[in-house]
Amino acid sequence: QVQLVESGGGLVQAGNSLRLSCAASGRFFSTYHMAWFRQAPGKEREFVSWISRGGDSTRYADFVKGRFTLSRDNAEKKVNLEMNSLKREDTAVYYCAAGLPPGSTALRHVSYWGQGTQVTVSS
Repeated sequence: QVQLVESGGGLVQAGNSLRLSCAASGRFFSTYHMAWFRQAPGKEREFVSWISRGGDSTRYADFVKGRFTLSRDNAEKKVNLEMNSLKREDTAVYYCAAGLPPGSTALRHVSYWGQGTQVTVSS
């Protein structure tokens, strides 16, 4: 079993940057593909980014491509989401997720979820 704890959320002005981290517990972190999703008020949770077990492959939703970078450190059992050039529409609760298969963006395919961290982007 994997437990995920997100951190790094907060209030930031548009155009600025924020770094989210997800710390995992459990022995098999390196066997899980990892991902981030987000959920804005009144909207469904949506896929943001994914990284492979070894960190050698990533993919991003079109609306964050070129602005967000996902990385992982298997020794530290962490994934980090660097968010640059933030926009008001990036305001959401961001969730760390474990187990999303390659090519999938479906919530039902996620094995474990974190509790979420709030990101608020002001103009």
